[in-house]
Amino acid sequence: MNINPVVWFEIYVENMARAKNFYEATLEVKLKLMPTPTEAMTKEKNMEMWVFPMDEDTAMTAPGANGMLVKMDGYNPGSGDTLVYFGCEDCAAAARAAKNGGVIFNEKTSIGEYGFIALVHDTEGNMIGLHSTQ
Repeated sequence: MNINPVVWFEIYVENMARAKNFYEATLEVKLKLMPTPTEAMTKEKNMEMWVFPMDEDTAMTAPGANGMLVKMDGYNPGSGDTLVYFGCEDCAAAARAAKNGGVIFNEKTSIGEYGFIALVHDTEGNMIGLHSTQ
């Protein structure tokens, strides 16, 4: 396989404004409103989606995965089913998470030759990972 096998993720949220602000401030990115695939899904599931920045031309073939925040009836945040790691310049960015309503679970920690990680809970109770090479 020549592509990254992980191509998409969704982080379910309860309060979209709060979650969007947390991720934008912590990761220093701007999320983009994603149109709901069908009008029926919007009405049936009360769906709202905000996508993380990506190169749309290579999103499915370039290394790395992309995803979005999703608010949708019947899907609850904080269940702990999946841990998503976000790449960042320095995973000491965990401090920004705490400043923006998150909770640090594990400070910046070395993982040897693979760099560093930190674990934080977002404003919705989801645990996310941060990864950096420095």
